[in-house]
Parts: sequence; structure tokens; C-alpha cells
Amino acid sequence: MSTVDRRTETLRALQPYIERARSFSGWTFDDVRKAPLDPDPPWDYQAVAREHVAVARDVLDMGTGGGEVLSQIVAGRDARVVATEHWHVNAPIARDRLRPLGGHVVRANNLRLPFRDAAFDLVLNRHEELDPADVVRVLRGGGAIVTQQVGHNQWEEQRRFFPRRTVWPDHFVTYRRGFEAAGMRVEAMRHEQRVAYATLGDVVFMMLITPWEVPDFDPDAEIDALLAMEDALGGPQGIVFTEVRYLIAASGR
Repeated sequence: MSTVDRRTETLRALQPYIERARSFSGWTFDDVRKAPLDPDPPWDYQAVAREHVAVARDVLDMGTGGGEVLSQIVAGRDARVVATEHWHVNAPIARDRLRPLGGHVVRANNLRLPFRDAAFDLVLNRHEELDPADVVRVLRGGGAIVTQQVGHNQWEEQRRFFPRRTVWPDHFVTYRRGFEAAGMRVEAMRHEQRVAYATLGDVVFMMLITPWEVPDFDPDAEIDALLAMEDALGGPQGIVFTEVRYLIAASGR
């Protein structure tokens, strides 16, 4: 197949993924085909969060997405639950999902939480930006924060094909130090895992719904970079990237 034909055929195959990304909402990826090549992280975020919710009175979930994960964590619990969600598409989805559970959703910038001091005894945060000092501000004495985040070097293999890929600070270090500086007891774990994505379409879908990773990403204009990435990182199991996660649990002050 000529280079021109390969570009044309690949772009045609990518169109369903591009269309799906345009209508994406919520924050689950059930349709993305990927398989881990290494062991999973040695923690279960939902299990850790449920343990804390079991003894909490007032819970804040930062950046709840469509409320998918939070609804599973708080189901059957008596705690008062408030969630933030900045994206206007997801906020009503989260509101409708959490309302039957007694939850409330507030559209907010998560670096400046719109809540009074000492309003919560538990803050949950799954893959949402935060300011440790502001989280500590809204926590009561003895309160806790549980957060799972994406590592700053996630998908680092992609950078040579997309050099403008965002360079993130290492928040595993800065968040941990921020909570320690506030006098909290901190437990932190970090894990790297190779993951194979089944097709280039699955990769493109993920790139489109996370536009902060490669700003102004355009599959049509950057098809040559995508094909070079597929050739270099692809294999019998799929296109392989390193995914990075970390968990921080801090309590007491």
C-alpha cells in the first residue's frame, strides 16, 4: 500500500473514534479496548475511598465527572455528599446520578473550592487537580484526603512524535509535600504499568478527550505522526504506552 493510500485508509478507519470523542461525556472508558501487560496497582482506589466514607459525616468529591465512581463509593452510606464538576457537560449528568443518593453537585474551579473552612471531614479526588493548602482549609481537624492521580510522565513514549505534549509538574512530590507541610500524616504509593491499546483509533479517542495532553491535536493534520507512532510502538498486542498512577492518603492535623 502506498503512503497516500495508507493515510487515506487510516483516516477513514479513525472517523468513528473521532465522532465518538466529539459526543463524549461522563468519565468512563468502557469502549476503549486496552489490555494491561504488567500487574495492576497494589491498591484499589474505590475500596480505600469506601473505607474512609464508612466513618465520614460530610464528604466532598472533587471533579466527579459524571458521578460514576462516586455513586459506587457512597451507595448505601449515610454521609452528606457534595461533588464538584467544572465541565458544563458533565455537571448535569453527575447531578442526575447523585441526586437519588442524596448528593449535591456544584460547578466549581477545584483549585479554589467554594466552601467554608472546615466544611468536610473527608475529601475524595480521582484524577482532578488540587491545591493541598485549599484542601486542608476545607477539612475539619482530623479529616482526611484520598486522591488517585495520573503521573506526570504518563504516555511519555508519545513525546517524540508529539514534541508539544504538555510537560507537567511532578505532583506526586508537590502534593505529598503540601500535605506534609500542613502537618498531616501521609501515605503515598506510585505505580507504572505498560498497557496495550488495541488500535490506533482507541489511542486517538483518548487523545481527543484529553486535549490538555497534546494541545490542539488534530488527527487529520497529524496523520503522519500518528502512523509513525503506530509503527514504532505497535506490536502483536497493540500500541503500548506506560501508564502511571499514584495514590495519596493524608489524615489528621
